[in-house]
Amino acid sequence: MGVMTNTVLLVEDDGHIMKINQNMLAKAGHRVLKAGTLSVAVVAFETENPDLIVLDILLPDGNGIEWCKRIRGDSHVPPILFLSTLKDKFDILEGLKAGGDDYLTKPYDLDIFVARAELLLQRASRVPEVVKKGTLRLEITSGQAFLSGQNMGLSPKEFALLLNFAQNENKVISAETLYKKIWGHPMGEDNQALRKTVSRLRSKLEDSEFIIEFEWKEGYRFYMWKASKNHL
Repeated sequence: MGVMTNTVLLVEDDGHIMKINQNMLAKAGHRVLKAGTLSVAVVAFETENPDLIVLDILLPDGNGIEWCKRIRGDSHVPPILFLSTLKDKFDILEGLKAGGDDYLTKPYDLDIFVARAELLLQRASRVPEVVKKGTLRLEITSGQAFLSGQNMGLSPKEFALLLNFAQNENKVISAETLYKKIWGHPMGEDNQALRKTVSRLRSKLEDSEFIIEFEWKEGYRFYMWKASKNHL
């Protein structure tokens, strides 16, 4: 199914800390996105589908804890590691209660930072043996998908793409993000591979309750039409 590259979104307004953390994570083999403000972080979160968010709390245009509370209602939010100068017991508890998966106070040991980030990534990457959505059943170990009990006969790339869709149901994912997840490298000029794979999936999902919709300049969205109030 190709090499899966972890993407870490660093939300930090201190340029020096940002550079050090970026270098440490990149050295460990991770793709790093940088956001110096909350507004930039929101866009990156919605378009890049990161696997981990390292989140400062006191940002120029907002509060990291408040943003964490807002996005925690989305079941597809990745792990969140708070990284803050706020080190009082009650600040830490507030971050964890808001939905943070871990909390590190500044200053911190860089090796411990990377270790905690990777532990959260490892936990999040553990997928169940079977994913079920309506009449769709995806068996992770065998790489086979069944629709109403019938084997869909998917190729490895088709299966990986359908699994990614199923795990991000009703969320718009950019073509670039999908390509990096499935093929393991940037899309570049090769956008036909993804389009053809999506087209084959659509054909195999025909007459089912599942829709793969393309939203212009945004990306692809997978949903069950019977479960979506907007598509009754």
